[in-house]
Amino acid sequence: MSRSLPSRSPGRRIATAESGWCLRANRVCARNGALRYFAAASRLGDGVFWYALMGALLVLDGVAGLRASLHLALTGLVALVLYKALKRWTKRPRPFASDVRIRAWVAPLDEFSFPSGHTLHAVAFSLVAMAHYPLLAWLLVPFTASVAASRVMLGLHYPSDVLAATGIGCALAGVSLWLVPGVSLFV
Repeated sequence: MSRSLPSRSPGRRIATAESGWCLRANRVCARNGALRYFAAASRLGDGVFWYALMGALLVLDGVAGLRASLHLALTGLVALVLYKALKRWTKRPRPFASDVRIRAWVAPLDEFSFPSGHTLHAVAFSLVAMAHYPLLAWLLVPFTASVAASRVMLGLHYPSDVLAATGIGCALAGVSLWLVPGVSLFV
């Protein structure tokens, strides 16, 4: 027996509003420049950017870069396990699978929407990297915001997927930084 939310319930109103936001954001990618930008941000957020960053840290800063890269890699591994478990548990369909008006402008990496793994990783990686190298904030903050926005623009995630992933990424980075002595965002 399938149960749906009553039409006037707060959950139904939120779902309807969120679908509308997805549709409006998704239409932005009908313009070629926007599609190229968000597709590139999404592709770099698949891991390409983070692997390049870890390699650059290693080459440019030796042992300290190796320490930071290992910290990023271990945080990323925990993020991967966590987000995959959450996706299997929630099984939330992607916006394009729930609303035929929403187009998936790029192929998704997996079937489910919640949470956004790209956003979770970008937030966690950025916070950990900035704790090691605060000057990277000028690069990492806009890149992470672009990755997060790309997930909604490309029709792959709801805004709540991205917001939840941001919170989870912050929490994960916080725990990761707490566990590693001598590394902090606030010192």
